[in-house]
Amino acid sequence: MSFLAVYESHFTKHLTQTQFEAFRILLWLLTVHKQVRIERLAACFPLPILYQSRRKHIQRFLVLSALAIPRFWFPVIKAIICKEFKTGSRLIITIDRTQWKDKNVFMVAVIWKKLALPIYWTLLGKRGASRLSEQQALIQPVLCLLKNYELVILGDREFHSVKLAYWLKQKSKKQKLFFAFRQKQGTNQKKDDEDYQTFSQLGMKPGMKMFLTGVSVTKNKGFGNFNVGAYWKRKYKGKQEKEPWFILTNLDSLSEVLKVYRARAGIEAMFKDCKTGGYNWEGSKANNKRLNSLILLIAIAYTATSLKGKTFRQTNQGKYIARLTEKSRRDRRHSNFWIGLYGSLWIHAWEFCSDFISIMMSNNPQKLNNYKKGLQAMSIIDKTA
Repeated sequence: MSFLAVYESHFTKHLTQTQFEAFRILLWLLTVHKQVRIERLAACFPLPILYQSRRKHIQRFLVLSALAIPRFWFPVIKAIICKEFKTGSRLIITIDRTQWKDKNVFMVAVIWKKLALPIYWTLLGKRGASRLSEQQALIQPVLCLLKNYELVILGDREFHSVKLAYWLKQKSKKQKLFFAFRQKQGTNQKKDDEDYQTFSQLGMKPGMKMFLTGVSVTKNKGFGNFNVGAYWKRKYKGKQEKEPWFILTNLDSLSEVLKVYRARAGIEAMFKDCKTGGYNWEGSKANNKRLNSLILLIAIAYTATSLKGKTFRQTNQGKYIARLTEKSRRDRRHSNFWIGLYGSLWIHAWEFCSDFISIMMSNNPQKLNNYKKGLQAMSIIDKTA
């Protein structure tokens, strides 16, 4: 059963029938044409009216109040998380920011199968790093949404503020919360009555690991003590990390800190998929209101596509979509998103070219059994797509 079929009753509560059909078409266009520019969407939108009228139709759809994230998206992503993770289990939540030109998207996502599924986001009305108040405003709704889970919040060096860690530490008295924030090398720290020294003065070298417990971080008072995991990856296949990780945390072991922090790469993969790897969202020139709705459509399309990819793998159809393994690779060649995206495109190509393909198949009768197996695979994929 397709993603839209599963959640149709939810979406149709907020959209009229005409709006819902427009919603379906826009999601289909995102998948097939991998573009979010309104001009491109309007050019391909298959409504038999003038181009300018189609463009205005899409613009009006994107400013609907019904597309508010908490109302339109939160119930769906919560249902997906409940299906994919047991209640009370640990979720790795990562925050990150991506910017192109004057657009600055600040997002929180849940790590899922080496990818990240978007939960909540906001557009910062400025360039550059986020402030503490903006970080708190982004995280707080997610804490409420996922209150039945144990959460580990991750962030890179942009979120090195001890104030954010302290805020989460206070929240953890009522909810099971952990955090792991990478710190800059110049951050001050000290143990008990020792003198302050920067992380860079700890003498870390490639291949070294260190776990500091109960240390004061920064010279500002009143934040209590934290743990710090330090790790400098050794040279591997001729590549050497330029500097070590210093990770501020309330987790209790270095192995645990490194395991969860490595998972942060999932949001970087998601941003790549949403940009040049999938939907080209950096090509959008929409204003903030419409851009926010476009990101909502991308979040829905990306999540639906990733879940499809998981199903394609589970039903053993992935081999019809991509080369799944290589002798020289230890990791999977393609993500669930990639498998889901190109599985859907394979079906769309069949629907468009079926007459031509029938001729090709009839000219190769010796491959009939292979074709039958491929058609069966297409049927299974089509039911999901």
